[in-house]
Amino acid sequence: MPFNGLFAGYDISGSGMSAERFRMEVIANNLANAHSTRSADGGPFRRQDVVFAEVLGDAARPGRLPDLGGVRVVEVVNDPSPFIRVYQPGHPDADAEGYVSMPNVQLPIEMVNLVTAARAYEANLKAAQTFRQMNEQALGLLRG
Repeated sequence: MPFNGLFAGYDISGSGMSAERFRMEVIANNLANAHSTRSADGGPFRRQDVVFAEVLGDAARPGRLPDLGGVRVVEVVNDPSPFIRVYQPGHPDADAEGYVSMPNVQLPIEMVNLVTAARAYEANLKAAQTFRQMNEQALGLLRG
């Protein structure tokens, strides 16, 4: 095992924490714009979600197991679900029938996603701490 492979656990946990932190930022943006009826695109705010992908090192080399590299953010995608129409005839963004198109953000779903991302972040942090403890014990054994 090459020397840099000894610390791969840190890289994997670090990439997971970084990806989940970014996911929490996107969720916070969704929550902040849950009532925004106007966006830069001209319509109501559209909910966003994060797409992750695994990072593999030498996956194409035959006869070898892939080097695990963690996870990375591939893209931020817009949720294609329809906007919520609310009857508010006095609203400045109401259409001719008095309906306002509200963002497709649902607060309970966003809160569940936020808790899930926070728990995944904590799990990656715990994995990094466990990996550190294992390395300390291994060094202690080598010192004898």
